[in-house]
Amino acid sequence: MKPRKIPMRMCVGCREMKEKKMLIRVVRSPEGEVSLDPVGKKPGRGAYVCRSADCLKRALKQKQLERQLDVTLPPETAEALTAEMTALGETGNG
Repeated sequence: MKPRKIPMRMCVGCREMKEKKMLIRVVRSPEGEVSLDPVGKKPGRGAYVCRSADCLKRALKQKQLERQLDVTLPPETAEALTAEMTALGETGNG
């Protein structure tokens, strides 16, 4: 039997290639709203980041998320993403 192909994605924070299921998707909806997508099913343009607040902070600081999602992130949105990532890390969902 043929082995299954494992989808790989690059983290925009640390720039490492990892398995898709090890990363979390940040999505810009068609309405322009930016949020985390732990399931990976939301519609819109997406970028992948490691499941750590450090990688998310690095991606925000280097403006990688803004480039990948083609949007300008206000500071309150960046804070909300960081808070949501921290909450996901504490609960272990994902």
